[in-house]
Amino acid sequence: MITRIREVRRARGMTLDDVAKRCSPPTTPQTVGRLETGTRTVSIGWLNRIAEALGVEAADLVEGGGEKSELPVVAVLGAGGAAAPKRTAVVVPPRSGPGQVAIIAAASLGDYRSGDEIWCETLEAAQYGRALNRDVLVPRPAGRFLFGRLIGREEGKLHLLPPGAGGRQSVVADPPWIAVASKLVRSL
Repeated sequence: MITRIREVRRARGMTLDDVAKRCSPPTTPQTVGRLETGTRTVSIGWLNRIAEALGVEAADLVEGGGEKSELPVVAVLGAGGAAAPKRTAVVVPPRSGPGQVAIIAAASLGDYRSGDEIWCETLEAAQYGRALNRDVLVPRPAGRFLFGRLIGREEGKLHLLPPGAGGRQSVVADPPWIAVASKLVRSL
């Protein structure tokens, strides 16, 4: 079976290690590399695990696997302006995955503009360290939330700075989960 694992992985901007860690259960980067190159046979189970880790459908990873949901890259924007890409590339549109939630910006605040969609990955307490210096959504009692930059964590307390200038630091004790911003979708 001819797969497009490497092509889709690169289009997503992910390393072998990123994909390996996102597999459920996690695997090694070497195994993902072997599956990409065909030195290890790709079973349906592996295809589904890799597809989930990449946030695509399994059919997107197989040559001729159905309707392709990708966009061809026709230019690369750099310091010198737009130029043709040096090699063929595609961009795979984002798909939601398990444990993802979204935030919609109703007003411009900090780096976010009105209408922005902020896709987030939920984390449990043992994973909070992965979110340091990143924007997070933290649940509060009575259906409220805090959103801001996670700047510290000590003894079960999270320290957040609001996204706008001039706001005060908030401290939240023992939230059951947080959601770290992982993707920004913005219409121009």
